[in-house]
Amino acid sequence: MNTSFDLLVIGGGINGCGIARDAAGRGLKVGLAEMNDIGSATSAASTKLFHGGLRYLEYFEIRLVREALIERETLLRAMPHISWPMRFVLPYHKSMRFDSSTPTSKLLGVLMPWMKGRRPSWLIRVGLFLYDNLGGRKILPGTRSLDLRSAPEGKPLDPKFEKAYEYSDCWVEDSRLVVLNARDAEARGASLLLREKVVSAHVEDGLWHVALENTVTGESRVVHAKMVVNAAGPWVSDVLHGVLKSNASDGVRLVRGSHIVTKRLFEHDKCYFFQGSDGRIIFAIPYETDFTLIGTTDADHTDASRKPEITPEEQSYLIAFINKYLANPISDADIVWTYSGVRPLYDDGASTAAAATRDYVLKVDTSRGAPALNVFGGKITTYRCLAESAMEEIGKELSVTKGPWTAGVPLPGGDFPVDGVADLVAGLRESFPFLTERWALRLVRAYGVEAREMLGTAQSEADLGKAFGATLTAREVEWLMDKEYAREAADVVWRRSKLGLRLDSDAIAGLDAWMTARLRSSHAAAAE
Repeated sequence: MNTSFDLLVIGGGINGCGIARDAAGRGLKVGLAEMNDIGSATSAASTKLFHGGLRYLEYFEIRLVREALIERETLLRAMPHISWPMRFVLPYHKSMRFDSSTPTSKLLGVLMPWMKGRRPSWLIRVGLFLYDNLGGRKILPGTRSLDLRSAPEGKPLDPKFEKAYEYSDCWVEDSRLVVLNARDAEARGASLLLREKVVSAHVEDGLWHVALENTVTGESRVVHAKMVVNAAGPWVSDVLHGVLKSNASDGVRLVRGSHIVTKRLFEHDKCYFFQGSDGRIIFAIPYETDFTLIGTTDADHTDASRKPEITPEEQSYLIAFINKYLANPISDADIVWTYSGVRPLYDDGASTAAAATRDYVLKVDTSRGAPALNVFGGKITTYRCLAESAMEEIGKELSVTKGPWTAGVPLPGGDFPVDGVADLVAGLRESFPFLTERWALRLVRAYGVEAREMLGTAQSEADLGKAFGATLTAREVEWLMDKEYAREAADVVWRRSKLGLRLDSDAIAGLDAWMTARLRSSHAAAAE
């Protein structure tokens, strides 16, 4: 195991893994320390969209929106297995009122005071025109109007909504995105120090000495680095002040986003974009074929050490919000799962969590005698851009001879055309006739062209070993353990996949026991 690095990245979320991948690809000797599973915190709890952020236009965050819009198609080309285009339906009614505190609302209040918080349809259409054209769109179709009285998209909605706009954004499997970036970083020479918590750090002779503690075994060791990157997400302030002992005044605003999942609420494959009078928006997204994902909230979360969980108030808020739009209201009884994540936003002093900037902020601190880069904020869509910006800062402190390289470079399994999923599914079923259409699609959406390698020479379902349910087999679990760092059932059924929605507690417990036994066996063999 390497113990001396050019760059040590603290945090195995999307920003940390993205930076580690970029840096390793430029020839730096990189280590990445993550105290838990890869992508197990905020990066596994997003709304799972690559999007420009339509509502950010309300706050005049033009640069952030433009960068994200450009990036959508760059990312689509690099990961067409775990990301795909999606159409979004924005219902409109002339009586709708909006938050009066946004910059757009304030300007409209001066220019058109008689509107009293309403949005004219032409203004929404102007916003969508900007959304269509700011990013140089090439793959994704543009905005069109819908007559909800006759369109199938109107069927699930309250009949008062007669008009809607339909535009494009993209879906992404967020935690798989993190794992694939980690895999690619490792393939390019990075060392992954997983389940290794950074407990302290100091500088000697211009070199960081970083103490790590294994969160499974309790063993301790020290690694060295010329520079550290604090990409600890919700714990970025804890690392900045508690571990790196910096006196920097920069802070993070922890904002909790909670989601609910219900049984499928509509038959089509489009997402709804619902607007609220409080300035918030929520999405209702087709999810895992048989479900609907609804979220998110924006609530301040004061303690990073406290596991984010949806509160009764947040759950009631989401239900009440969506019921203003649905023809058939939902209730608590319709919820099959909930999840929450904490966004580590840069503290810009905004009055509300919803108004806090989603842009990223990078700050280099050299006060300890060796450089440290602290990463605040960001959104999953711009993780690759953030990594490139981080490398610009890193290049001012370390010798980096190679330039940007990641744009469009496929992640593991993603080396096929954006529209090639159907062909991959058909080819997989031809080679492995025992696969159902749904099973083959799940594998392609998870592993892309690597699905064939994972299945190997199997001629029947029995050749894939123990069946855990919901098409999960021992062969797939072995792949996830050997190549994707999974160590326990939760890693498999809630992060590498969402099969936890289909497996009962007994099946998950059986999977966990099987994985534990396999780990013990491999450790025993290694010790001999």
